[in-house]
Amino acid sequence: MQERQWITDRRSELDALAEQLTKQLQKVQVERDELGNRGAGVEPPGRAGPSRCRRCRSGSAQVAGRAVLLIPHHSDATDEAALPGDYRRIL
Repeated sequence: MQERQWITDRRSELDALAEQLTKQLQKVQVERDELGNRGAGVEPPGRAGPSRCRRCRSGSAQVAGRAVLLIPHHSDATDEAALPGDYRRIL
């Protein structure tokens, strides 16, 4: 009789654990999907395509909802006129 009670108790413990893990897995999947959606517009380092170059040429971008200046591409020319206005003011 004790063995039967132990089996019943253990099954209820495992059922509760399975329910808890199912809820946790659902939360993880939701968060992973959210991160995937956020990262859809982010290109991995070293794989900058033409769209990234256009963004860099614009001189500014949005980060956390705020406008920030991008660092201009390096080139052999050291002409200050090639820099955006904000950078020229700093120099």
